[in-house]
Amino acid sequence: MPMEQAEIERLIKTGIPDATIEVKDLVGDKDHWAAVVTSSEFAGKTKLQQHQIVYKALGEHMGGALHALQLTTLAPK
Repeated sequence: MPMEQAEIERLIKTGIPDATIEVKDLVGDKDHWAAVVTSSEFAGKTKLQQHQIVYKALGEHMGGALHALQLTTLAPK
């Protein structure tokens, strides 16, 4: 079952409470998403570590209901 945008945002926000999140359905199938996540939790971390934080927040949904995620992570300036 495909994921809704609000559910993706809720999961990320639960795992990263200070995150600012922009989620976009790339092809209209609720299966391929792009997300831009900004959080102070990312400061001083590598891109890989930042992405791992987001994947942890998404849990078992990543690779399952959430088939593909184009992820951009940023630390506030």
